[in-house]
Amino acid sequence: MSDALERAVELLAEHPVVDGHNDLPWALRQQVRYDLDRRDIATDQSAHLHTDLPRLRAGGVGAQFWSVYVRTDLAGDSAVSACLEQIDVVARLIARYPRDLRRALTADDMEAARAEGGIASLMGAEGGHSINNSLGTLRAFHRLGVRYMTLTHNDTIDWADSATDDPRHDGLSAFGEEVVREMNRAGMLVDLSHVAPSTMRDALRVTEAPVIFSHSSARAVCDHPRNIPDDVLEKLPANGGVAMATFVPSFVLPEAVTWTRRAGENLRAHGFHPLDHTEPAMRLLEAFEAEHPRPRATVSTVADHLDHMREVAGIDHIGIGGDYDGTAFLPDGLDSVAGYPRLIAELLERRWSPAELARLTWHNAVRVLRDAEAVARDLSSRRGPSLATIEELDGS
Repeated sequence: MSDALERAVELLAEHPVVDGHNDLPWALRQQVRYDLDRRDIATDQSAHLHTDLPRLRAGGVGAQFWSVYVRTDLAGDSAVSACLEQIDVVARLIARYPRDLRRALTADDMEAARAEGGIASLMGAEGGHSINNSLGTLRAFHRLGVRYMTLTHNDTIDWADSATDDPRHDGLSAFGEEVVREMNRAGMLVDLSHVAPSTMRDALRVTEAPVIFSHSSARAVCDHPRNIPDDVLEKLPANGGVAMATFVPSFVLPEAVTWTRRAGENLRAHGFHPLDHTEPAMRLLEAFEAEHPRPRATVSTVADHLDHMREVAGIDHIGIGGDYDGTAFLPDGLDSVAGYPRLIAELLERRWSPAELARLTWHNAVRVLRDAEAVARDLSSRRGPSLATIEELDGS
């Protein structure tokens, strides 16, 4: 073990990673329809998953936001039901592995889990379509433990524009702004990964609480619409928010953008969704890769994004959101949740200080949730739950 890697492991023992986004629940849905006996994450699952408990421990992960993601081809009540199933499987994982996973709803819960040697387990809903245009459903998800919601996924929804779809609202609609206000009042973090820059700017204008980007990198380093423009990164200090760099090669490596688009087109041509990571889809991807070698991102590629994000947003406003089990490919050296020490070692070699790394891995994410909780206490003392509807506000 190199000196930098040894120091990284020691640092993570004291200041573990809070990872902003892991799609294990969706992978369990796709692969085994939530049959946890068939994917026992207490044992090595490297043949099937990026995530299991031994590798979370090896990676120095102290808190995980599990994504309760719903694909956008599920809509209406079907999307709500699918999100509830995702929430259910996270609860089942926590109940099944109580010595490792601790349910966390607050920043204090995260600190308590760390003190006890557990992995704080929180949830983030990926895609505002999963509330089916209902603020009551939003509040119900919060009561069930969801602590952030990504306003969109890959498609524009009835009240917010996505980064990877045609715009319809020039950012947020009036109802979309009300969603942000209600998330503030409830204490649910507004997640701006996946949304269009116009939506980012509207949300930052409306929000009274810090925002997060649960898994997005720097657009100035890799010009992909899923990444964060510099003018938005520059707004994070005034907002108090945190941008969590992701590892997805097509978001961090310019050469991978075109390759990933072509691979997705090949999947569609064979009847698969581009985000399908089932075994038949993965075999097709591997065959495509054999004929068309894939550009390889590395640990250094991700570190380049973090260097830039630190420079633009500041050390208090960055974090990590790997997107494990939500992507088919990963950078060399970061092929599973065990890889975080290699990233920290790379940053140590780039002369990041231990204090800076402690903010990156743990303190920034805990602070942003604590700040959102404080805003929620204030707002809920001054106003009750919003009863607004999309029909009233948007006329639709």
